[in-house]
Amino acid sequence: MSRHPSVKWAQRSDKIYITIELPDASDVKLKLEPAGKFFFSAVKDGNPYEVDIELLDKVNVEESKYNIGVRHIVYVIQKAEKKWWSRLIKQDGKPPVFLKVDWDKWVDEDEENESHLDYDDMDFSKLDMGGDDDFDMDEEEPKESQEAEKEESVAAAEKGDAKEEPAEPVVEEAKA
Repeated sequence: MSRHPSVKWAQRSDKIYITIELPDASDVKLKLEPAGKFFFSAVKDGNPYEVDIELLDKVNVEESKYNIGVRHIVYVIQKAEKKWWSRLIKQDGKPPVFLKVDWDKWVDEDEENESHLDYDDMDFSKLDMGGDDDFDMDEEEPKESQEAEKEESVAAAEKGDAKEEPAEPVVEEAKA
């Protein structure tokens, strides 16, 4: 039986942001259909994870983009029609427990035209993503660092720097 990862969502009139929080996921598979069917599957620590939902309305698959990061997967889904959805999924009633609103990305309908973070024209390719030599894997990463990584994933997904498969980590040996 598959487990459900934590899934956050936010919207604008023209797009939906879906963030799947599943650090160190492998064998990531994503499928999006024009009718609004969204499917995600991955494996973490030998356990299968899956999300299979039917979105409220139709989407533009060709214009939608995703980015598979180390900590999470971000999918920026282009809506077929530019309009606000009353909810994310067709299913009436209470949403599934794994599905939450992403308040960090949320913008209300009446505030959409006001200034908000827009990553379409930013170039994240020159960011230094190196770490400290004394980084301790047992210490929890600061929240600011986690939020910055989420923003970079959103920007990469919106910009079209999508990846079909997760990138293998590059390990360089220190030179003496």
